[in-house]
Amino acid sequence: MASRIAPTERQKRLGRELRKMRLTAGVSAQAAAGILRVDRSRLSNIEQGIRAISEERLLALADACACQDQAFVAALARMTRTTERGWWERYRDLLPAGLLDISELEAGALRMRTAHSVHIPGILQTSDHALAVFRVVIPALPEHEAALRLAHRVERQKILDGTASPEYIGVIHEAALRMQFGGRKVARAQLEHLLAASESPRITLRVIPFEAGAFPGAGQTVNYAEGPVPQLDTVQVDSTHGPEFLYEDSQLSKYRSHLDWMERIALPEDKSRNFIHGIARHL
Repeated sequence: MASRIAPTERQKRLGRELRKMRLTAGVSAQAAAGILRVDRSRLSNIEQGIRAISEERLLALADACACQDQAFVAALARMTRTTERGWWERYRDLLPAGLLDISELEAGALRMRTAHSVHIPGILQTSDHALAVFRVVIPALPEHEAALRLAHRVERQKILDGTASPEYIGVIHEAALRMQFGGRKVARAQLEHLLAASESPRITLRVIPFEAGAFPGAGQTVNYAEGPVPQLDTVQVDSTHGPEFLYEDSQLSKYRSHLDWMERIALPEDKSRNFIHGIARHL
């Protein structure tokens, strides 16, 4: 299997999980290379996601590491299989790779929990709102790249369509609801779009009003994507340099606690809809 110049976040994650499995079992790199019938250099590349691993070799390694979690091993095995190219691959080399990694993460999630303090969740933004956001970045985006980002974002949003969509739970702070990206008319249409989306049985929106006070992680955007097994959950957070992906056990636990706290202090669904409607009515 050929080497990858720039592995995707999913490919790097598979390699990281194989290395973690090997180290937990106390299997040396030399022994693992022997089990896989490869040299240590190739093993290193597999564990970095630079080279692929076949399902058969993965199962052999899991057996040698005495991994008893069959659901976890099966989930890893599915990650080795060649599948159809995701729709996001059409944007490869046109948009930053991190944006495509977000799309792939969402496509594989069984449930998503998000928290936004300043921005409306990207997966629920209207086109006008999204364009207004894209036009206030530094350095400024050329119009053709802003258009590409918008097209990509619109396709991302299709993940919430249909009965097979993942469950989505979004917590949005009042500050985000009152930001007028694109002006009052665009802001009103954005809030009306949120209200329409909240009618879906697969989408839950909760609002944290100003009066709720402080909470951990205030100001940070969090996207917690639940995988086929808890060990494959992933947290994606935004930074000025692009999206970051976190999946250490301590990091997952920390952000689950953040989201649990925020959901505890957020308004119930019906009161959240009334709250959003009230803001929209006065725009």
